[in-house]
Amino acid sequence: MPSPLISPLRRTRPASIRPEPLQPGDNLRGAGLMTLSMIGFTCNDAIIKFVTQDMPLYQAITLRGLFVMLALVALASRTGGLRLRIPQAARRPMTLRLIGEIGSTLLFLNALQRMAIADLTAVMQSLPLVVMLGAALFFGESLGWRRVLAVGVGMLGVLIILRPGGGTFGIWSLVALGAMLMVALRDLSTRQFGRDVASSTIAFYAAVLVTLTGLLFSLGQGWVLPTGAQIGLLLLSAAFLTVGYVSAVAAMRVGEISAVSPFRYTSLLAAIVLGLVIFGDWPDLWTWVGSALVVGAGIYTIWREAQLGRRR
Repeated sequence: MPSPLISPLRRTRPASIRPEPLQPGDNLRGAGLMTLSMIGFTCNDAIIKFVTQDMPLYQAITLRGLFVMLALVALASRTGGLRLRIPQAARRPMTLRLIGEIGSTLLFLNALQRMAIADLTAVMQSLPLVVMLGAALFFGESLGWRRVLAVGVGMLGVLIILRPGGGTFGIWSLVALGAMLMVALRDLSTRQFGRDVASSTIAFYAAVLVTLTGLLFSLGQGWVLPTGAQIGLLLLSAAFLTVGYVSAVAAMRVGEISAVSPFRYTSLLAAIVLGLVIFGDWPDLWTWVGSALVVGAGIYTIWREAQLGRRR
């Protein structure tokens, strides 16, 4: 799972995206872009986990946030600049989204420091199921018994990964669950934006608030003089985050959601590989079993929604 600055799980398209007729090869290109997006987000997570072994977490959040803001401004300048005015109707969902953004970032990165990256990423793979359930509870979207069962299977997978009552379950497992719920709040709030609010505007406000929050918390945690290598890694982290965001949006533009969305689970494979190569972590049997349940349930719900969409 990507570090939670921007989410690719958008049920409504941003204002900058216009539906286009599907062209031959679009689904393949969309799948490639989604895979690139997930690798970008996961590489960002791995770099932050590595850098914060020697740098205070909130200092890293602040510095990375500054780099991300510069990248977003540069990208927005190529499409007419940032539009920072928020319409009255969008202020409440913007407030809720920013609460989810800040909460998910702080909880996720604190858990990331103390959990294996593959375990945390596996827990976050249940996010589409939680968002789907939240949409049914708060927006009245229909949810048949098959998808409710899939949500139950996915949650069982999360429990197997975290194993409450076992030696691996602790406060940081609860923090990981809290991060996942805050991301769900962020994504559900995002669905309430109209097309008059550009995705670059949403992203920029999120980056500003997360950076300011990191700066505030860093005052109590303290700063260290960063090395050139650390600055370079944080710049690379911001670049991966930006690539992840841009690729996720592009994937939703060129392919069908039902064909592209399953490739978001490549983030788990990327997290396993990076966790092994960089940190020497290898998931145990129960993590594999739980991950299989979570991913299987998620792919089933995507397939089921595609089937229902064709019947309408």
